[in-house]
Amino acid sequence: MIGMARPDPSLDTLLDLDGQVLVIDEAGYWVKFVVHRVPATTDKPHGLDYTLTMHDPDGGRLVGFDNAHPVAGQGRAAAKDHKHRLRTVKPYDYTDAATLLGAFWKEVESVMRERGVWT
Repeated sequence: MIGMARPDPSLDTLLDLDGQVLVIDEAGYWVKFVVHRVPATTDKPHGLDYTLTMHDPDGGRLVGFDNAHPVAGQGRAAAKDHKHRLRTVKPYDYTDAATLLGAFWKEVESVMRERGVWT
């Protein structure tokens, strides 16, 4: 039911990241967080509008978690929560803010290791 979600104790942590841009490596890789409360709807039942992204030194997006649009090929009724990883887009099953942050940082670490930036 929309608007009847359980309290999320990690939500304040996610909301506090709104507007933050963090350089995560001396090579110039960086992450950006945009997170806002919105009224709960069928598209955004958790009451959040969010975009978490990781970028290369030239600004290209390498990783992204957001709920700004439906995932292509999933139909109009599909949830809008999804993740971008390099050139792929897949649905993401949002459960809570802590899980979202953990999944985001896991993808960031994976891409950094694949690129040989982190060992």
